[in-house]
Amino acid sequence: MKGRTIVLDHIEGREAAALMVDGKLDDFLIAGDAPPPGTIYRAKADRPVKGQGGMFLTTPDGPAFLRQAKGLAPGALLLVQVTGYAEEGKALPVTDRVLFKSRYAIVTPDAPGLNISRSIRDEDARDRLLEIAHDMMGESPYGLILRSCCAGADAEEIAEDISAMLAQAEQILDDPSTEPETLSEGDSPHVLAWRDWTDPADVFTEPGGFETHGVLDALDTARGIQEPLAGGGYLFIEPTRALVAVDVNTGADTSLAAGTKANFACAKQLARALRVRGLGGQITLDLAPMPKKDRRGFEQALRTAFRHDPVETTLAGWTPLGHFELQRKRARIPLKEVLK
Repeated sequence: MKGRTIVLDHIEGREAAALMVDGKLDDFLIAGDAPPPGTIYRAKADRPVKGQGGMFLTTPDGPAFLRQAKGLAPGALLLVQVTGYAEEGKALPVTDRVLFKSRYAIVTPDAPGLNISRSIRDEDARDRLLEIAHDMMGESPYGLILRSCCAGADAEEIAEDISAMLAQAEQILDDPSTEPETLSEGDSPHVLAWRDWTDPADVFTEPGGFETHGVLDALDTARGIQEPLAGGGYLFIEPTRALVAVDVNTGADTSLAAGTKANFACAKQLARALRVRGLGGQITLDLAPMPKKDRRGFEQALRTAFRHDPVETTLAGWTPLGHFELQRKRARIPLKEVLK
């Protein structure tokens, strides 16, 4: 099945959204039990962490940890936003640079100025969007970013989006209460799908859509450790307490170039495989044997694949043992934690 399909449904009583590209599961979002990224709290500073420059905070959903909390005194109140999912037993990761993000607009209270996505290169389009931004933001001291999907979008829809995010920002930032409180819940999977999957797609919302469109079969693969590669090889993806181990296997191919082919196939598919499984943290690749002269090409292929991935990922490089390491933000909840 060619093309892009977005399926909104529920699985095991949890709201979920699937993005299918050419009949293959390309992304998957599912509601978990922890506060989702984007949740905004009024938190109270609890105790500093010596040597790390951070501060533990008190929130209605338990302890949170804020990095780079220099100058923050215990007992102080501040607004923070959840940035990802915490490992079991650890505090929620938060930032004090709160953003109000929607499909077209991001309001940035701590970064004044009107900005247009760099991917919009047409000067006429940029001028049109800048005019809309000026009209809607008026004399507001907050900043605004118009996202790439604004190109070609209806001006009225963009204006409504800006207005909604600006109103939400003003309401939360002007709230006079003085106790720790949840001020805004993070977006649900269905809202995130509308917000972030902006390329043209067929959208299906009928109950049972996951079964009809092959999502359940794809999830069976994603819940396992084995991921097939083009050319007949495999990835074995195994999360541990410390890291995610990825082993590249050449399968039945015994040719001299088998290792190189499997590694390049891994480079193309790894981002999708990690994304649908919701995996982050430290990723260590145990690659198939290949000549050192092919390493540069492998890195370039990996970099190209992750350039289009929505989850922030750093390519750390090679280890003395010939493994390749990545550091990936824990922006998704691991699939195996919510689907048994």
